[in-house]
Parts: sequence; C-alpha cells; structure tokens
Amino acid sequence: MPLDKPNSLERYDVLSDDAMEPSREIVIIPKGNQKYLNHKQALDYHEYRKKFLTYLLKLGKNPQKAKGYSPDTVRNTSYRAARFDLWTWNNRGGYSIPPNHDDAKAYMDEVALRDVSDSTKGKALEMLRRYSAWLQRRHGREEWEFSWEFQSGGDNNAPRDFLTKEERRQVRQAALSLDGNPAYGMDESELPDNTSDGNWKYTSIVWTSLDAGLRPVEVGRAKVSWVDSQNGLLRIPREESSKNEGNWTVSLTDRTTTALSRWIEQREQHGRYDDTDSLWLTQHGNPYGSKELGRLLKKLCDRAGIEYENREMSWYSIRHSVGTYMTKERDLAAAKAQLRHRNAKTTMKYDQVPVSDRRDALDKMG
Repeated sequence: MPLDKPNSLERYDVLSDDAMEPSREIVIIPKGNQKYLNHKQALDYHEYRKKFLTYLLKLGKNPQKAKGYSPDTVRNTSYRAARFDLWTWNNRGGYSIPPNHDDAKAYMDEVALRDVSDSTKGKALEMLRRYSAWLQRRHGREEWEFSWEFQSGGDNNAPRDFLTKEERRQVRQAALSLDGNPAYGMDESELPDNTSDGNWKYTSIVWTSLDAGLRPVEVGRAKVSWVDSQNGLLRIPREESSKNEGNWTVSLTDRTTTALSRWIEQREQHGRYDDTDSLWLTQHGNPYGSKELGRLLKKLCDRAGIEYENREMSWYSIRHSVGTYMTKERDLAAAKAQLRHRNAKTTMKYDQVPVSDRRDALDKMG
C-alpha cells in the first residue's frame, strides 16, 4: 500500500542533493515490494531498508575506514536486494525480515540456473555478499557462504564495449554536424544538419568526453571554472570529482580546448546560465545524466553510420575507449591519470590489446 513518508534516500540527511545524476534516486521501497505489504509492514520495512542503504552508502565498502559505496552502486544493489526480499517473502509464505542463510543460498541456486549472463549472476552474488556483511554487522548473523563463483563484470575484466579509433574519429566529426544553428534550448532531435552558425555546445561536450573520458555524472557536474584554456587542461577539484578522491588535472587536445573556449563565449549569451557555473545544461535547464547522454551518443552513431544494435553502447563506451587507447599509446600510468582512477587495479582492465591488433600480431608472428 502507499507509504506516507519519503521513499528515497535523498530525502534524508544521508545523501547530498547533487550526489546522484538527474532523474535517478535511491528508492527505499520499490513499487513491487510496496504492493506486497500492508501499512504496518511497509513502515517496518522502510526503517529496515533505510538502515541497510545508509550502511552501504557510509560504510559498506570498508567499515574500518568509514568508506562507503558510490550512490550509483548503492542504487543498483538496492533494487537487487529488494528483489531478493520479495522472492523470500513469496517462498516463505509472507513478509519476514531479515532473510537467513538458507534463503540466500536457495535464491542464489535459482539465479545460477537461470538463462541469464554470468555478469547478471555475478551481480546477484555480489548483492548477497553485501547484504550478508550488513547483517553480520547489524544483527550479528553468520557470514553467508555460496558454492557459486560468478564475476559481476562477466568472464573477464576488459571494458564491456568501447569505440574503436575510427569510431572515435567518426563521432568527433558527427558532433560538428550536430551543432547547427538551433534556437537555444531545442531538443537534440530537432537540430538541423547545417553548420552555418557554428554553435559549440554539443561539440564541446563530446570532444571533452573523448579526451577526458568523462563519466555521465561528471558531464552533469562540469563547471566553467574547471576549464583552463590557456594550458589545455580540465582542473577538477576534490570536492567536485566523481569519486571525491582527490584533485585531478586532465589533458585536453588543442582542438577540444578551442571548442570549449568557443562554447564558454557562447553560453554567456544564454540567460539560462546567468546564475550558474554549470558548463552544460539540457533543454530543461538540468544537468546532463546517463539517459540524455546515451540518446546523444546514439544520435551521433546514427549520423556516423556506426552500428550499435548488438553492442552495449553507452556514454561509458567513450570512457572505455580513452582507457584502452591511452594504455596502448602510452602506458597504464597515463591512463590512470587521465581517467582519474585512485587504484591502479581499476586501470588494469585496459591493459589488453584490442582483438584486431592481436589478430594482426598473430599474422605477423607466422
């Protein structure tokens, strides 16, 4: 039944307003679970879930160092844990919290035999282990053990999909044609093909991301004050960095620096930016997020003739291409700095030569 209290973690004093991308939130009780519960059960489950999600956000990753998971990770874990809870109630014959080891083992046994990817199975296993860690800490429960081993990233640690060098060139070129002479605020679908007036908004978003491997949340948070045009850099302060792990200095090409400088001059003419330092805003005056950027990338691919129907194409495909080719052209240290990774292990997934290059090497090896 409907809940008579706020149902997202953002409404409580545990998550800053700008920690999540626009149009995304950490829901405490998803609709499917709400429908199962009466009013008293919903109130009980709400308090239980709020404590669980707050733990993940503040302490989940490393309780000894008071280090939590990112809001996006908590959001995804939240939905998976809610599905597990609902499965438990259906199999136990009614609402009951917390779940126990037998529930978790039976659920994972069922997931392991489903016709889904190993990555999906790995994410379910990852969720159960996080759930178990919280129950150990909060309720003194024994650790849940499983006979299954699945990786949440699939069969290997390589980037799931990335733009090739030629595709990067095509996307960069397509961004120029996307910036026609629109009335400011028009939807991307309404943009004309001509480039007579040389608007630089979309070009600057795309080219900066192709250089810096910007995450969607970083595109949304980007500020004019980040841009150091004189030195061709983005300077991202610690308090505004995606992971909040340190100040970052990111290299930009000369052509991207020019595009950013042109856009900064143009944005001054638009009233929408009068009271904000935001570098880019959508037609509705909101920061960009994954959904808007995903549509933008697919529009660019359509213009460039890049097929993506059978690929996991997202804004992260741009970021993955930066890591892959920076590692190939320079080294892991350069990729780590450009992508703003705190831990070198995160960058290691890019230490793999693309398939086409390996095939060429085999031909040369005889």
